[in-house]
Amino acid sequence: MPEQIQNSVTVNPQKTRKGLNRVWHAAGYSVAGLRTGWKETAFRQETIASVVLVPAAFWLGGNWTETVLLAGTVMLVLMVELLNTAIEAAIDRIGPEWHDLSKRAKDMGSAAVLLSLLLCAATWAMALFYRLTA
Repeated sequence: MPEQIQNSVTVNPQKTRKGLNRVWHAAGYSVAGLRTGWKETAFRQETIASVVLVPAAFWLGGNWTETVLLAGTVMLVLMVELLNTAIEAAIDRIGPEWHDLSKRAKDMGSAAVLLSLLLCAATWAMALFYRLTA
């Protein structure tokens, strides 16, 4: 009986794909996620800032390690922002009413964004300080 129930459940088509077909479709889902993220004001602002900061990392970084750290902190902000947006969307899907657990989840997602921004700002500030005083 459990086998019949399992067969009657609709399976996500992505789970049945293999090889390059799976990679191709996964890439499409990722692009869709970026497009959805672009609709969020904070993600747009951070993406626009990254268009300036990532190339600047090549100027400011003294070697490849420094360049990767500078560009990496910028990319980390974008990743955390997307995860925060995903948390908010999942919570909003559950329902619009106020709930303490929903608030906690959204607040922690927001705190993660704040911490990533602080890490990025501190990394860039230290790199600029070193570049301007060395």
